[in-house]
Amino acid sequence: MTIANCKLQIEEEAARKIPYGRQTVSEEDIQAVVDVLRGDWLTTGPTVERFERAFARYTRAAEAVAVSSGTAALHAAMFAIGIGPGDEVIVPAMTFAATANCVVFQGATPLFADVDPHTLLLGPAQAEARITPRTRAIAAVDYAGQPCDYAALRTLAIEHGLALVSDASHSLGACDGGSPVGSLADLSTFSLHAVKPITTGEGGMVTTNDPVLAERMRRFRNHGFTADHRQRARAGSWFYEMTELGYNYRLTDFQCALGLSQLPQLDARIARRREIAARYDRAFAQLPGVEPLGLRQGASHGRHLYVVRLDRDALGVDRDRVFQRMRRAGIGVGVHYIPVHLHPFYRRRFATAEGDCPVAEAAYDEILSLPIFPALTDRDVDWVIACLSAACGLATRKPSNP
Repeated sequence: MTIANCKLQIEEEAARKIPYGRQTVSEEDIQAVVDVLRGDWLTTGPTVERFERAFARYTRAAEAVAVSSGTAALHAAMFAIGIGPGDEVIVPAMTFAATANCVVFQGATPLFADVDPHTLLLGPAQAEARITPRTRAIAAVDYAGQPCDYAALRTLAIEHGLALVSDASHSLGACDGGSPVGSLADLSTFSLHAVKPITTGEGGMVTTNDPVLAERMRRFRNHGFTADHRQRARAGSWFYEMTELGYNYRLTDFQCALGLSQLPQLDARIARRREIAARYDRAFAQLPGVEPLGLRQGASHGRHLYVVRLDRDALGVDRDRVFQRMRRAGIGVGVHYIPVHLHPFYRRRFATAEGDCPVAEAAYDEILSLPIFPALTDRDVDWVIACLSAACGLATRKPSNP
């Protein structure tokens, strides 16, 4: 092979690479960040408050508190409701580790609950089965972007005197029963990571209707101090006290400028994600052995992830082999997630084991996340579908790259 031909092949292969997620940043977004960088406040400034107010309006919550990551949002929520040593918090096994880690950060114990086999969401029956006299809260997770049944979970929480926390890191822009995610639980936590529908690079937000909890979280993100730099400047005072042990979980003004610029674009981005999901749905309805997750009636989906389950018996090939074939084809598939109770840390610390959550464990062996983000074109989606068909042995010839 000549050098020219080798270079051409490399370029063709590179052109085929499609990640599972990708940020969208416009020139207007960049200008919004630059404007703040040229201003007086890079952190603890007015853009943070503006972003919080806009986010609260969008989610129909009374308060929003900006923090440095989705993990920080979860930690702040657990702190705000007073979770501590000796307490237990119910957490679904099918989630990112941070949902459980924030409970451990507070010295408490996560109780891993199994999930619904069709949606992989935590339901009231699974949550109720894990309640003990030491349980203080339920941390529900809107897996892949679909809201949990918060009406049923709230009834359960009230009955047992528990706080209800929504890990809505996947579901910004979704609704349940006409009410937006962010207004459905006592506290709702969000991630603003680069692959989310809107981003601040790294960042997070907590929404609540309780101003006391909001104030606790604002102090918590700032070392537990009673006032930040801008508050002291406005008051003409140098004085502050550390009333509780907090962390440096502040989000900068220039990151908030990016989020504030992106927020008006959110509905359009979610709409495009839903169009992509519908295109996948139509294709996979014709592919035996490839099954999208179930949908809850009355809930609208944020479509952060598009997850399919691969039936090994029907396909004659397992998920791991399909994953490898898709990656070789340049398709950035993923697996979301290894059930948290199977991670070595949790096995050691809390003696969790295989068999604790059989539905989540069975799903883990079958699930595959496909690319979904607003910039994905219909031709890209069709290429992903064709590659998955081939990887599953459902196509007789190799698809042509668009």
